[in-house]
Amino acid sequence: MSERRSKRQRKRLASRFVFFEIGRTAEIEAAVAAAVAARAGALLIGTGTLLFNNRVPIVESAARHAIPAMYTSRESVEAGGLVSYGASLPDAFHQAGLYAGRILKGEKPGDLPVIQSVKFDFMINLRTAKTLGLQFHPQLLATADEVIE
Repeated sequence: MSERRSKRQRKRLASRFVFFEIGRTAEIEAAVAAAVAARAGALLIGTGTLLFNNRVPIVESAARHAIPAMYTSRESVEAGGLVSYGASLPDAFHQAGLYAGRILKGEKPGDLPVIQSVKFDFMINLRTAKTLGLQFHPQLLATADEVIE
């Protein structure tokens, strides 16, 4: 590879991350609009109760601004989001139930081991991809736990 091409390629691959904090539902639209104004190529929506409970307004705002967004919960993709990858909530709830059972049987919570999520869900919404003019490689589609068509 030539030196000239290498520099150009490095410049193209350089990424800049900008964080927008959302503390209330009313701030969602302004945060997405600010990301678009900052020329973001995509959104990565974090975790937390506020973001999970407001997944529909977040998905709708991303759709209005025609910006791809990745989420941490499958519920966001079910609501029309593009892609999600994150810990399986049903599996986490199952693990919590097992812990509760052990505590109810007399084990001390401090003696229980810390368990990390072992099941992660990867979902793709092809309807949303089509709306955004995006296509996914067939191999990536094959690795998804679920594809919404």
